[in-house]
Amino acid sequence: MANELEQAICAAISEATGETFKCSSSRHAGGGCINDARILSDGTRRYFVKLNTAANYPMFEAEAEGLKAILASRSICAPRPVTLGSAQGRAFIAMEALELTGSASGDWSAMGTQLAAMHRQTADRFGWHRDNTIGSTPQSNRRHDTWSAFFREERLRPQLELAHRNGFHFDRAQALLEAVDALLTGHTPPPSLLHGDLWSGNAGFTRDGSPVIFDPATYYGDRETDLAFTEFFGGFPPEFYRAYRQAWPLDPGYEIRKELYNLYHVLNHANLFGSSYAGQAGQMIRFLLG
Repeated sequence: MANELEQAICAAISEATGETFKCSSSRHAGGGCINDARILSDGTRRYFVKLNTAANYPMFEAEAEGLKAILASRSICAPRPVTLGSAQGRAFIAMEALELTGSASGDWSAMGTQLAAMHRQTADRFGWHRDNTIGSTPQSNRRHDTWSAFFREERLRPQLELAHRNGFHFDRAQALLEAVDALLTGHTPPPSLLHGDLWSGNAGFTRDGSPVIFDPATYYGDRETDLAFTEFFGGFPPEFYRAYRQAWPLDPGYEIRKELYNLYHVLNHANLFGSSYAGQAGQMIRFLLG
């Protein structure tokens, strides 16, 4: 990290906390494939910092607001955002650096119970007050009164249109959009506060085993979308699902809706990473249309 950028981040942290912060060490941290992530320390305090291009400042703004919404629910732990800004052509967000351990030592039952408690936080409409991103893809959160309209217009349609621009063509895409109401018929979930991108890479545990979720793509929607994506990359341990269902049982028909909800993520992966996911998306569309 260039010294001028580091100084600007330290100054922003100092202003936000009211305590002078002078970095004495900076090291790379796991931040996925989208951002450059670092741990800054003065020997006493540590901050987790993400960096991207200055144009991506709104992405960090939305992340900070999502983390604040999760924390305000008083249900499950998430990193506390400290400050964000831009300097030297880079955008940054700084948050508390939580010491996370391997999932084997974590309390997965507590993760399930606490996620259900977060989902109990509801709004009067589906969507959110601002757009954000899913990975690096823009995610529209325009508000709707019905869940089926929101999921069709703000989730599936934008991904299908982006896939078309990227050269992926699904013969039955329009038929799928027209079938969303039928696939969700009789299912009237409340608009729950969601993580929005909940998979094993965005969940962890502190040293005492307490659950933590991070890197949110927050909005208000069907809680089952969070549950569905936890199953996508091999799933969470059985005790997580058992505890969640004990706290808040799922409605009949979840197994079909799960396929519909995860199609959104598969389409996004196709748009981000290529054709292997496009083939999977085509199979899912055919399955959903019977």
